[in-house]
Parts: sequence; C-alpha cells; structure tokens
Amino acid sequence: MSNEQAIDNMSFSEDKFSDDSRLHLAQIIDNINAGIWEYNINTRVIKWSAGFYTLLGYEPGEIECSNHTFFEQLLYHQDKTIFLNALTNQNSKQSNPVQVRLLTKSSGYHWFESTVKRYPDTKAKTIYGSIINIHDYKQAQLKAARDDLNYADTLRIAKLGSWEIEAGSLNLTLSKHTYDIFELQAEVKLTIDEVISFFEPQHRATLQTAINNALEFCQPYDLELLFRTAKNHVLWVKAKGVPIINEYGKCIIVKNIIQDIDNSKRKGLSLESSLNLLTDQNKRLQNFAYIVSHNLRSHTGNLQFMVKLYEETDVREDRAEIFSHIKSIGSSLNSTIEHLNEIVKIQTEITNERSVINFESIFKNVQLAIKSNIDALNAHIEYDFSQCTEISYVPAYMESILQNLLTNALKYSHPDRQPFIKCYTIKDRNYVYLIFEDNGIGIDLERYGDKVFGMYKTFHQNPDARGIGLFITRNQIEALGGTIKVESTVNIGTKFTIKLV
Repeated sequence: MSNEQAIDNMSFSEDKFSDDSRLHLAQIIDNINAGIWEYNINTRVIKWSAGFYTLLGYEPGEIECSNHTFFEQLLYHQDKTIFLNALTNQNSKQSNPVQVRLLTKSSGYHWFESTVKRYPDTKAKTIYGSIINIHDYKQAQLKAARDDLNYADTLRIAKLGSWEIEAGSLNLTLSKHTYDIFELQAEVKLTIDEVISFFEPQHRATLQTAINNALEFCQPYDLELLFRTAKNHVLWVKAKGVPIINEYGKCIIVKNIIQDIDNSKRKGLSLESSLNLLTDQNKRLQNFAYIVSHNLRSHTGNLQFMVKLYEETDVREDRAEIFSHIKSIGSSLNSTIEHLNEIVKIQTEITNERSVINFESIFKNVQLAIKSNIDALNAHIEYDFSQCTEISYVPAYMESILQNLLTNALKYSHPDRQPFIKCYTIKDRNYVYLIFEDNGIGIDLERYGDKVFGMYKTFHQNPDARGIGLFITRNQIEALGGTIKVESTVNIGTKFTIKLV
C-alpha cells in the first residue's frame, strides 16, 4: 500500500488536503522514522503506512497488513492486553501513548511507542495512531533501572547509607539506606543534632567536632564510632565526610556516608584482645622461665656446693652441720617447686568454665577460713558488694584472690592500731571493679613500686613474708584479662583496685 493510499485509507478528509498535501504528509511521516496505523474495532480491519513497514525492517507489502499478522505475529504476547485496553478505552479521544514490543524482521523484538486516538465520530469505532521506535531509549531506561537496582543492592549488601549537610541552611538529607541503618521510617525528618544523638555519648563530641571542622574549615573526616539504632541495637559504624567547595574555596555541602561495620569491627577488636592476651601470656611465660631458671639454678648450685663440702669433710660434727644445710636447701627447693606448680596451674585453669559467683558468699567463706588470724588481731572487716553482687568468674580464682589480699592485710597490719579492712565493688559502664583497702603499714612505692607483684619480692621484715601471694594474685587476674593496681602510703595503708573481666 503506498503512502498516498495509506493517507486516503486513514480517512483524512479530502476537503482539507490536496493530492500534493497528502503526498507531502506521507513523506514527512516516513522521513521522521515513524509510521501510522488505523484499526476498526467492529470489522477488525487494520491498515498501516509505508513507514510502519520500514520501522520493522520490511519493505511495503512484504508482510500481510492484517489483524492476524499484527496481533499474532508482530505484537509480543505479553503486551496484547496493554494494547487492547488502550484500543477499547472509551476515553481515547486524546493522545494516550502506549509502549509495546513488536517483532522486527532481523533484530528481534524492539520497543515502540504508539499514540492511540479515536475519530470524533465515535460510532465509526475506528481508532488510529502514530508509532515510533523507542528501543534505544527503552534499553537505556531499563539499563538505568537495573543499574539503580544493582546500586541499591550494593548499598544494601555493603550496609552503606549516605547523607548530606547544606552548609548555609544546615539542612540534612538522608538516603533510604541511611534510614535502614538507623532503623527508622523514611518519613521521619532529622536534624544534625538528632543524628548525632544516635551515637553513643562518648563518641558524640568527636562526631560534632568533625562535622563543624568540615563545614568551617573544609576538613574531611573518617571515624569509627559506636551507634545505637532506634530499636536499641548497638553497633559500630564508619562515618565519613567529604566537604564540597565552591569557587571561593568555601564549603557548600558536606557529603557523608555511614556504614555498618559492626561485624568486622568486633572481629578486629576480638583479634586485638586475643593478641594482647597472647602478648601478656608470653610476657608471663618469659617471666616464669626466668624465675624457674634463676631460682632452681640458685637452689641446685647451693645443693651441689654443700654436697661437695660434705664429701670433702671427714669431721663428724661438720658433716652433721652441712647435712642440715642440705636438708634446708632441699626444703626450700621443694617450696619453690610447689610455688612454680601453682603458677603453672593458673595457666592450665584458664580454660575452666566460668560460673556466676556471689561476692558476699565467697568473702564470708574466706573470713571463716582465717578466723583465728582475724580474731588474734581483733581486726575490723567491712564489705559492701551492693553495686555488683555477682559476676561470672572462675570460682577458685576469686577465692584465692580474696584470701591472698585479706591475709596480706592482716599480715602487714600496723602494730599501733586496730586493723581496719574494707572490701567493696564498683560498677562503671561495662566493667566491675573490686576494691580492697587496709590501714596497715603500707608500701614505699617509690622504692618498691615496680616489684610489688614480683615473685619472692618482700618489702618488710615480717618473718612470714614469702613474696608469692601477690605474684599469684596478679597472674590469676591477668590470666582472665583483668588488671590489678596498687596505691599505698607508708604507715597509712594500702588500696588494691582490681578490674574484673
């Protein structure tokens, strides 16, 4: 069918167009890479122009211009309903574009957009429209949608959100993924102060300062902070800000990202803690090896010397005296080995399961065990475990710690006053502290501060001092990740502060 025939068949009124006008109109339609069509709903007769063939890659007349060809061969089956709805819509007097896929001759299905119009005489049931190829545009649109989806998936998988601060107005804009991290509905509007309030108190000032410096001095920031969501979940996040400046070098916008890094951060902290614990254990092992080497070598050297003297002496009385020294060295060697066994035992008991222990119960048991010592000195002992009554700990360790500290306080009590001993707990954030105070003779920390917890280190003339109790206590506390510190003044008293982990 020629372009002139198409124009005639599409009922363009002859009183409006001359033959030249119709020819010119058909050429214009073909030259703009468009086609026109006409369809009668009652008769199902369909007509289309030469440009319609061209759009599909055919020569005019190469395929049959029929209802069957269009709906069964050219129109993609999933788009039939869309197109038929547009045709039967009674309100189609105005242009109503519809996007469908049509099968081209050599390029598969392409996307086309067609207008759908009804002639003013609605009784004729004739509908017409123009059609253009929008395949490249549609492909770009679909690709953009896929890219947006992939981008959104990437942000979701990376747990990454973004937000912007306008320097002048301080207006805040948050992305959907930021709201997801905050566990908030996107309809909720937030200010900068409200955003900062989601961070844990100890980190708020850091973030506020970083934002202020970015806005005023164009300084970027990259922080790892503790964050609490609207649903009360505490997690680590990375907050990173980059200032955008104008031609005068002034900040106009601060672009920020916030990323949930809780899993990797906690693994890193756990690894760091493990490395620190391993380092501490290695230090204790080196110290232990030194102690073993030094003390055993000292005992064995003395023992060898005495044995040699014994062998070289014939005088009976001298031999008896030397033998008594040998027995004394042997006894001392046995005590040293027992002490070293206690240290080894501490390391092997680290793997023992913790259980919930009651401070008051264990403290009372320790008091009962050394009641005679307490009564002999008429010691006044107070305790207050109200701030933290229980803790998960290795029971044998806690009993040993309390017994060593209480025994030490009694052993080094001041001779001129009644011993006063106080033990109590303090809870500060996530840590529990065990405090032990006495009014004893004290320790000269300037002189002995670096040796207080050493093995066989004594600082008084007390004949019962062995220098092993505090060494064992420190090892037990540090083996479980805690710390022990001492404050002391000579003739005033001593205070031990133990951080329990």
